[in-house]
Amino acid sequence: MKYLKYLVFLIFFIPINIEALEINSEHAILYNMNDDIIIFEKNADERTYIASLTKIMTTIVAIENIDDVDETVSVPYEALDGLIAANASVAGFYSGQRVTYLDLLYGVMLPSGADATRTLAYYISGNEEEFVKLMNDKAIELGLTNTHFANTSGLDTDNHYSTVREMSIILKYALQNPLFKEIYTTNSYTTSDSSLTFKSVFSNYLNRYELTNNYIYGSKTGFTTKAGYCLSSIANYDNVEYLLITTEADGESNQPLHIMDALMIYDYYTSNYHYLDIVTPNDTIATLETKNSKEQQFEIKATETVSKYLEKNISKDDFEYRYNGLEKLDYFTKKGQIGTVDILLNGEIIDTLPVIYSGGLTFSIISFIIDNILIVLALIIILVIIIKLKNKSRKKKLKLKKL
Repeated sequence: MKYLKYLVFLIFFIPINIEALEINSEHAILYNMNDDIIIFEKNADERTYIASLTKIMTTIVAIENIDDVDETVSVPYEALDGLIAANASVAGFYSGQRVTYLDLLYGVMLPSGADATRTLAYYISGNEEEFVKLMNDKAIELGLTNTHFANTSGLDTDNHYSTVREMSIILKYALQNPLFKEIYTTNSYTTSDSSLTFKSVFSNYLNRYELTNNYIYGSKTGFTTKAGYCLSSIANYDNVEYLLITTEADGESNQPLHIMDALMIYDYYTSNYHYLDIVTPNDTIATLETKNSKEQQFEIKATETVSKYLEKNISKDDFEYRYNGLEKLDYFTKKGQIGTVDILLNGEIIDTLPVIYSGGLTFSIISFIIDNILIVLALIIILVIIIKLKNKSRKKKLKLKKL
């Protein structure tokens, strides 16, 4: 039996207290995607306006309803009507322009174009209202109970909201689609007619404010008056995958507080946490007394590595191991699981491993006699009695013959 790897036995890692990270965003949630566990959260279940993070759902629903992303369509006037008045961000498509669905998908995610979301809605569902129904159906399908969409672009309305926890569920779902992930992790794209080149809003922020990014490789930003600055992102450092959603950073600030929050959060975890191999192959995880064997003790060895995502100041020596199971290992013990080992840190069980016996004891007749001395003596006594009874019976028969 294989040992499970990466925190799949017990929920040990508890999200740190929000005071440990003083972020500007009112809502935040950070996942360690290797283990699919939350490692930091702040007001994760409170409703929040989500601005252009909406377009994550818009894009994945569109992808799932497009047969051929290379098909060419014409941008309808209806898709552009009212966008300037609504102060919506646009990709730059114009009425009557011939574009592919792929152009539109990139236009949604990189420059955050409402002209692209509305064009997709027009061709997939006939209008934005019908497309929004598909978005809400998808939310229900994903089991979301605190999410509702009213438009495709994220413009503020009272019935357009989510939580950062539920937005993380949407993003995790969307990232399972290869095309969505390719678009989400692309920094720049030139349309099929070479008329427009899109660069991600996130990259624009980094360049404008001369911020250094060592981790984030995919993102979607958002901003409205009510939602403030919002950001969804995925990052990788030292082979650890992270997913972060933040909303409602101060929208009146002249600094990109959502970007600064993300960089600070990622920097904190990459600097202070890592995977520690707490069990490695051939580590002794249990030592048992034996019976009927030449070996007086038998060491049970680990066969795989068990790693935990922990603070870097914790070492392998900080762990204790407690065995529960078969007290003595007999030469005649069947192969298989004979117990478990609890792994403890500061007295708390953080993992439990199965203890597997796969053979290896050598039979000893001397040990067999010593270990079973009472049984051996009892057998000898019984044998002596049987012999005496037989002798007595034989003598009695001889007497009867003489008579």
